[in-house]
Amino acid sequence: MEQVEAQTPTLPKIGDPAPQFTAKTTHGEISLSDFEGQWVVLFSHPADFTPVCSTEFMAFARKNDEFEKRDVKLIGLSVDSLPSHLAWVTNIKEKMGVEVPFPVIADLNTAVSQKYGMIHPGANETATVRTVFVIDPKQTIRAIIYYPLNVGRSIDEIIRLVDGLQTADKFSVAAPADWKPGEQVVEPAPASVEGVNQRLQGDLTGTDWYLKKKNLEG
Repeated sequence: MEQVEAQTPTLPKIGDPAPQFTAKTTHGEISLSDFEGQWVVLFSHPADFTPVCSTEFMAFARKNDEFEKRDVKLIGLSVDSLPSHLAWVTNIKEKMGVEVPFPVIADLNTAVSQKYGMIHPGANETATVRTVFVIDPKQTIRAIIYYPLNVGRSIDEIIRLVDGLQTADKFSVAAPADWKPGEQVVEPAPASVEGVNQRLQGDLTGTDWYLKKKNLEG
């Protein structure tokens, strides 16, 4: 009998619909569809009661208000059990004085982790690496970041990324390197010779036809 070679699951990419899920969390059962109409930052961590993960959860918790200002829902995940999650977030509150205000998915069967490609066998056979998925109000994946097990994330960079995406959507512009809210943005490059000629007739001091910055109004 002819053997059928196993297919590697297709991992989600930027621009793909976010894989739907329903899962048990520290805040009860949730579905991704519950958050349609708002932004979501879904992030995985390798394991509960680990030092780097604990620092990340405290950092996310301290910045939760900043995410809420941007209409962003934080959702954590690991392949630990619900009792483990509850014990860990309780320990963080009791010992470190930080309350974790967002849900943490208990993904013991790895159903969500597999859909999002959060387990990288080269790094660890069972633990999820540090992934970040930014999902927009239409439930489309807009950004993906992977971190190794031994380096914690920059929460400020994730907030900056959300700011960039939201600004780009609202004003049809792009965010240049190291951009922060209030700084100049980049206009889309011309798509025709006529557009190039029009751009060359304007003020391009310090830039050129393919790179034009501007201040946002309002």
